[in-house]
Amino acid sequence: MALAQTKITATQERLNALRLSQSGWSASARADAHGRVIAMGLPVRRDEYWKYTRPDELTSPNVINAEVSAEDNTSIFGSLDCLSIVFEDGIFNAEKSDKLEDAEITLELLSEVNDLDIHWATGLYGVLETKGQAPVDRPLAALNTAFAREGLLMHVKGTVAKPISLIYLQNSDNDDVMLHHIIKMDKGASVTILESGPVGARCNIVMEAEIEDGASLNHVRAQGRNHERRATTHLFARLNKKSQLKSFTLTMNGALTRNEAFIEICGDDSVAHIAGASVGDGAFHHDDTVFIIHDALRGESRQVFKKVLRNGATGVFQGKILVKPDAQKTDGYQISQSLLLDDDSQFLAKPELEIYADDVVCSHGSTSGAIDEEAIFYLNSRGIPKVEATNLLTLAFLAEALSEVEDEDIAEVMERRLEDWLTRRL
Repeated sequence: MALAQTKITATQERLNALRLSQSGWSASARADAHGRVIAMGLPVRRDEYWKYTRPDELTSPNVINAEVSAEDNTSIFGSLDCLSIVFEDGIFNAEKSDKLEDAEITLELLSEVNDLDIHWATGLYGVLETKGQAPVDRPLAALNTAFAREGLLMHVKGTVAKPISLIYLQNSDNDDVMLHHIIKMDKGASVTILESGPVGARCNIVMEAEIEDGASLNHVRAQGRNHERRATTHLFARLNKKSQLKSFTLTMNGALTRNEAFIEICGDDSVAHIAGASVGDGAFHHDDTVFIIHDALRGESRQVFKKVLRNGATGVFQGKILVKPDAQKTDGYQISQSLLLDDDSQFLAKPELEIYADDVVCSHGSTSGAIDEEAIFYLNSRGIPKVEATNLLTLAFLAEALSEVEDEDIAEVMERRLEDWLTRRL
């Protein structure tokens, strides 16, 4: 069906503000992505998977200013022993970054190698993103593939002892940041990747991960406290035999956030866990959209998302598990829940199961409710003030999502940050 003229016009206005690179090893992938954006058109509210979230501020050529404070630029993972890679307004900052001295991983900047004729990332850049366009269009991811000029190309060859911390700093009030990361995990390799910081007034980040047999990728993301931030992220991953992916995102505030994940389990006995906890107050709109495909034997997937909303905040969850005919013995679990701290906030959920195999265990559930007044009364009767009691019950509500973070030190950092937010807000 032909695209509506308004969608064509909006797409062209956005593309006119960008410049397409036509040289180097990524040129073909960029040209293909550019063509797909034109064919799909950028998202509008009438699109099925955007009916709960207005994409206008993510697609407009104009960026709404977002002031940032020094506190917002403080890395949440600063107390951990990590290898830090720093981007300021989307540009790599060598002076603030650590020198990588680990034989088990090779890191390169997209900006530094993009003009080369040959590169190992040729077979990965835009490949998983392209596959993730079916059955649902993801035009903002294709836009990123076409126009992103910076990002990390990571080749993980073995077990990386320290986490790789990607720190996104913001100085400009109206920067528009695009980053595209590629992760190639060799057989048996293992790495933990951390992401934190405000990034920019608006950002579009894509991460593509090829996880080979027996490899393990742990991904933990903390989205900053900048109240005016507009952000969209995409995680595309392909899991091979006996591989593992665990991804957790903590989001606190931000005017508009859309986190998408497209995970394909194509190797037997693989595990994919995608989880998130978000807390929002006031003009806060947070959207988690997840699609997991099981296309192998004995695959395991978990989707665990918890949202705490107050003062008119909005939370969205769209999650799907697709089990293909040969994916017998699949174990799929999906839960999305919200805690509404007032009558003005709302939670919109669309959980889906599509199963074509007959020997599987799959479940999904979604709930939304207020805080338990009886529990509040019980804690009050034990001498705990109402505000503190509310904090305790809120943290207990978020505990299932936080438990998806296996590293105890990282989990403790996340819990402290949540406690700080609750103390300030409640």
